[in-house]
Amino acid sequence: MESYIIEENKPKSSRLPARLDLAQSGTGLILGLFMWAHMLLVGSIVLGKDAFDFVAKTMELSFLSDTGHGYPIAVFFAVSGVFTLFIIHALLGVRKFPISWRQHRVIRDQMQMMKHTDTNLWYIQVVTGFIMFFFGSVHLYTMLVNPGSIDPFLSADRVVSGNYWFLYFVLLISVELHASIGLYRLCMKWGWFKGKDARHSRKKLKTLKNRLMIFFLGLGFLALLMFIVIGWGHRQNAGERYQGTAYRQSHAATAEAPAASAAEEMEKTADETGAASHGADMQETAAPPADQAPAHDDAPADTPAPADDTEPVHDTAPAAGAASEHDTEAVQDAGTSDAAGPAQADSRTEADTHDQGSDAHEPTHSAQETQ
Repeated sequence: MESYIIEENKPKSSRLPARLDLAQSGTGLILGLFMWAHMLLVGSIVLGKDAFDFVAKTMELSFLSDTGHGYPIAVFFAVSGVFTLFIIHALLGVRKFPISWRQHRVIRDQMQMMKHTDTNLWYIQVVTGFIMFFFGSVHLYTMLVNPGSIDPFLSADRVVSGNYWFLYFVLLISVELHASIGLYRLCMKWGWFKGKDARHSRKKLKTLKNRLMIFFLGLGFLALLMFIVIGWGHRQNAGERYQGTAYRQSHAATAEAPAASAAEEMEKTADETGAASHGADMQETAAPPADQAPAHDDAPADTPAPADDTEPVHDTAPAAGAASEHDTEAVQDAGTSDAAGPAQADSRTEADTHDQGSDAHEPTHSAQETQ
């Protein structure tokens, strides 16, 4: 009976802790590699504002857009996925945190007694993970609600004008330490890269971890300094987007699209106008004007001409007017000549009278001769 009771009270083995550890390791691996890639992309600001803007536009899939603006919704989905993994990993890791001050004192005493390097690294990972749970959530939420606000000026304005510089400073240290230590501990836990000599492999992995940690911390601090310098110089125009090479290309593509559509519309209008004018010309050729229409065969021969035949009279009016003006000028010239020479007129009158007198005497002489 006693053995039966002992067997009943004995806790049963479960695979759930192992599955939770596997899930924690998997999410930690994805997040750690993502943080290294993220730091390389953010570090492109060291190469210049155009380099960082190119990276940001590429992350927005601008190469798939006709206008070059990209799709900020792609950043939204990427941040949503990372945020989900971040919360799952944090919940899986919290179950191993010391939940009371007594447990914390036991761990601290054991660390001082053992002075084991990997145990100390685990404690650092716990502290940085606790900090990241708050600071990382703020950063991810900011990117989640502003997926299209990633460019050299807007990011720098967020650091300086938005006073995010302290958050990014603490988050940078916490993330790089947590990611480097976590990837190293994964290799130790699951026996990756163990090789033939486990002790030698551990030493190599520690050296690689330290070098990668120094590299990414240095790159992160340099990138943060560049953002501070850019944001400080741009604080008077905070909120203005960066109009670099990627922006000019996208703006040119956007401007070409309406121009091309306008040109096509103009060509279409010209074609329609040409077709309409051609149709009108064909109609005019087929139907002559009313004033040129042929007369009917059954019309009488003495039908008077239409009113249009009198139109030439109007055309001769100017000639008649010109002739009248010419006659008037001739009369005026004649009057002038008469007024200029009265003596000549009198002499001609006397000559005419003399001639008439001579003609009157001629019949008398002829009569006398007959008698």
